[in-house]
Amino acid sequence: MARNKKQFSAFSLSFLDIMSCGLGAFILLFLIAKNHGQQETLPKGDYLGFEVEKLEKQLAQASSDIKMLKEKKISHTSKIQDEKQQQTAAIEQLNMLLTSMKKLAKPPVDRAALEKAIDSLKKKKEQLKQQLNEKSIGVRAYTGDGNREYLTGMRLGGDNILILLDVSCSMLDESIVNIIRRRNMSDEVKRRSPKWLQALATIDWISARFPQSASYQIYTFDDTVRSIIPNSEGKWLEVNNAKELDQSITALKKIIPDGGSNLERALMVISELSPAPDNVYLITDGLPTRGLRNPTKNTVTGVERQKHFELAVTRIPPNIPMNVILLPTEGDPMAPAAFWQVARVTSGSFLSPATDWP
Repeated sequence: MARNKKQFSAFSLSFLDIMSCGLGAFILLFLIAKNHGQQETLPKGDYLGFEVEKLEKQLAQASSDIKMLKEKKISHTSKIQDEKQQQTAAIEQLNMLLTSMKKLAKPPVDRAALEKAIDSLKKKKEQLKQQLNEKSIGVRAYTGDGNREYLTGMRLGGDNILILLDVSCSMLDESIVNIIRRRNMSDEVKRRSPKWLQALATIDWISARFPQSASYQIYTFDDTVRSIIPNSEGKWLEVNNAKELDQSITALKKIIPDGGSNLERALMVISELSPAPDNVYLITDGLPTRGLRNPTKNTVTGVERQKHFELAVTRIPPNIPMNVILLPTEGDPMAPAAFWQVARVTSGSFLSPATDWP
């Protein structure tokens, strides 16, 4: 047998067995470790119990949502019913109005008959005016719009009648804003101011009721006081002189209200007339803005106006009735009470007539 033949090696087989065993052991350990990790990720306790509890919560939430939706449905249904009822009521009311309008419908107006009735009323109006003029105790006639005797309670008449007319700037309007606006307008616009025209109409109405045997005097006052007839200060004018009385009324219509209001100077005139007046008419629109002393500033406060008024009324002689006709201006709330008190104390009367008088 030849000696160069290769020999069998037991070491090689043993090494392969060892490696195979090691690989098997490693695979076994890997599987054991993986299975242990999966067991740790599972929740502790009963897993199905957790799922059941979760489903029960979802079911309770769904039941709550269904209940809320049912309540909303009931609310919307109620609102729809209310709206239907309101709509039905509105339709019924509309039908009633349409029925009423049909009942009120009238046939076309007979134009000829209407014009005839208007002519008849105009004739009656002229007859009433003529009768009033015939019965008037004065020498002038003034009937106004429909002869509305709004000055009921005013003490009319007298032997010596004095009229004091406020011609200050505030007589242009009732509101402060319009007074300022009209003050900067033309003289013609100022003369057409409704408040000023009412003051003139008031004097016209009073003068138409002067007794024929009486005497009168008309003074205007703003910062100063003057008689409406030049050079007649301190003198009485005769009512019987119709021409002179008409001149007085005409002269009043040429005045343009301006300046402040000095009531104290106006009331001092009463003592300058002889014999003393037995009836005084004061036509103004508020508390005075001036006193006997020259003002030191362009504005005047409410307290200062009250002081000017208190000094002014001390100039009224005793036993002289003061009839106050107030055409109020905004921003002067104390004026009505103050002038009413003067009229009451002097046994006169106080009036604040409607804007459409006379």
